[in-house]
Amino acid sequence: MPFDMKKLSILCLLMFGFTVSQARPIKISSLAELNKYAQEDNQKIVLKPGTYHLEDYLNADSITAKLNRKDFQYFTFRGNNNSFTLKGVKLVINTRLREKLKFPIHTNEIIVKGDNNVLEGLEIVETENGLSPGGAVLEIAGKGNTIKDFSILVTGSFPYGYGDLFGKGGPDVIRHKKQSGFLVTGSFTRVYNVTLKMRAYGHGFFIQKDAGNVHFENCYVEGELRKTDDVLKETSGPAFDVQFRTWTANREGKYIVTPGYMKSLCEDGFRTYGQNKNVTFKNCTAKNTRGGFELRTNGGVVLENCTTIGTERAYWVGNNAVIRKSRGDANYGPLLFVEGSNVDVELEVLPDESDRIVHALATIQGTNNNVILLAKQERKQQLPILVGYTHPEHGESMSPYGQAPAVNLQLVNDTAMPVVIGKASTDSRILTKGEVRENLGTKVSVAQKTP
Repeated sequence: MPFDMKKLSILCLLMFGFTVSQARPIKISSLAELNKYAQEDNQKIVLKPGTYHLEDYLNADSITAKLNRKDFQYFTFRGNNNSFTLKGVKLVINTRLREKLKFPIHTNEIIVKGDNNVLEGLEIVETENGLSPGGAVLEIAGKGNTIKDFSILVTGSFPYGYGDLFGKGGPDVIRHKKQSGFLVTGSFTRVYNVTLKMRAYGHGFFIQKDAGNVHFENCYVEGELRKTDDVLKETSGPAFDVQFRTWTANREGKYIVTPGYMKSLCEDGFRTYGQNKNVTFKNCTAKNTRGGFELRTNGGVVLENCTTIGTERAYWVGNNAVIRKSRGDANYGPLLFVEGSNVDVELEVLPDESDRIVHALATIQGTNNNVILLAKQERKQQLPILVGYTHPEHGESMSPYGQAPAVNLQLVNDTAMPVVIGKASTDSRILTKGEVRENLGTKVSVAQKTP
């Protein structure tokens, strides 16, 4: 009988699926057992509900042993094809453990390195203000992993209370020690119903190392806010010590904290780095973060039914991005930066307003972009839509905007906000309900949209 590799492959897959599906749940009741089974394959692990303090597991002896073998993570899930049911489990992490373990730069605390695992139901609560040279609470590094129903409170960074006013990792006026939340470096990761509370300076959810085919659904990230006026009232501390010198110039060309603005104390809610292809976000929300969705990859992202609230800048997208049925306010900063090409955007402008300074509703540059802005309830404060303009330097609201080509743009402005068309705009079509304050473009047709 001839050897049929295809049939053999199917048989092996069926046998493997039968083995995993028939695996009996293993009930455990300690972090030591959790770590043991995290190294094995094809297991169903159920950790007994309750509160577990990491300090009880990582005592002086175990920390010494970890340092000797240069094992800096709290836990590393190296196994494959496992499920970990952690419902009702609260893991309390005293962040001073970072200092006891002498974290190297960019040490992530809990890493899922294996493939095709499912982790469900864990609450992580970080306490104290222990510092490290930068890292994330959780990294998903393997392929095909699924994280569901997690809640993470992130603490411990320096300086905290200023956002990126004094730098964000180089060049810096004040050297930062960041702490981020949830990092994805493995492709085909699925993230469902994960909540991050950011009480540290760092990113919420972010993707690195060209990880692709990543999906986020029903995820929420929330930071804290502070007025620049309150920063300027300080009479001691890191900002006072550098005489409030910032790392970017304001609109007057001065490197100084400027009153009137609102700053997020963390970095971006959802962020990409590198060429992250096929990344999707569904029903996700960023609140009080620096950027809501800063997705500047050229690999294409898709957002559906997403929301931003109280961000310094809401949506920032590169090439081939698609935003559908989403919304955000311009309470403390712009709703939209388009810097790529072949972008398709549909955004609702929420009516929220504040007494903080905001210079624009949106900036649009690039080629072959389609942008629709809607409003169910109009803002009262007028914020211009800038066509043929760049975002401010480093996205900093206090910094000036530049100009760049906007070519073959189709803009539908179904809001009362005004439009400003820069001289680098060409061959574009604009349908607008709001007035056109200036049109310096070439072959830019403008039509007034009737109510």
